[in-house]
Amino acid sequence: MRISASAPTRIDLAGGTIDIWPLYLFHAGAQTLNAAISLRARAWIDTRPDNRVELVSEDIDKQENLSFDQLPGDRTLPLLARLTHRFGARGIRLTTRGESPAGAGIAGSSAMNVAICGALARHTSLTLDPEGLLEIAKDVEAQVIGVPTGLQDYRPAIYGGVAAVELHPGGPKRVGLSVDPRELERRIVLCYTGEPRNSGTNNWEITKRHIDGDTHIFDCFERIRDTAAGMREALERGDWEQTAKCLATEWENRKRLAPGVTTPAMESLIARAAAAGAQAAKVCGAGGGGCLFCLADPNDVTAVREALAIGGAQLLEFRVETTGLEVTLA
Repeated sequence: MRISASAPTRIDLAGGTIDIWPLYLFHAGAQTLNAAISLRARAWIDTRPDNRVELVSEDIDKQENLSFDQLPGDRTLPLLARLTHRFGARGIRLTTRGESPAGAGIAGSSAMNVAICGALARHTSLTLDPEGLLEIAKDVEAQVIGVPTGLQDYRPAIYGGVAAVELHPGGPKRVGLSVDPRELERRIVLCYTGEPRNSGTNNWEITKRHIDGDTHIFDCFERIRDTAAGMREALERGDWEQTAKCLATEWENRKRLAPGVTTPAMESLIARAAAAGAQAAKVCGAGGGGCLFCLADPNDVTAVREALAIGGAQLLEFRVETTGLEVTLA
């Protein structure tokens, strides 16, 4: 028996970094906006004739064969190992592969986390609602990376679609947005810069500075919150010109919060895209490399794509994905 699972990655439209607990609690009305995309993370579970656990990452060409008790201490594939241990799985081969480039900034690790959790839950016959699955994914990833994680990236992977994550005291709430996914899709150009992301946003440093009362950081978060609210309204009205203006403001907010979010290569590509007709652009995720996306009138998309390709970027083909986590048996 083989269990197959996959989950979509995402483009973060607005409101990033404010989704880290407890920062959103200090900014009433905080929310993030994102769109799931069809570059999926995939995981497979095959049974073994013994009780050992075989872990295989096709992306980084690494493999481990461990006893169950060795899993918590594994440093080669720590996310796979810790998740397998958390679900109590034995006698399996867990294989993973992502469709997004390494270090792209489109939440590939969170999507992979969700796909693995979905496969392991099915294998162990553990019944979890989506939010219960999300809590395991979030907590184990924090154990692996050693710092608090944001809350938005697991939800596009689980639910798909275009959505806001409203960050209320007592728990976030995902709200699907009234946006035609095809209309959004035909206005976005997504590319990979060829330089893996070296996180331009040090979430732990920003968290400490915020809690220590840094007024610049606090003001940046206020602007991030307000821009996300404005973009949400524009998206649901189908006002693409205003959406682009909000995206441009979001990018300026991100650079004020963490100047390292951009690089000279990113700025060169953004300038090329703007000259070709892009209305706005933003680096995905924590920046410092990886992917960027541009918003353009559909009539200008071809020119923007050509300009980015000439600039050395790798264009990524995608669809806005309305389906989230999928788990099947074969």
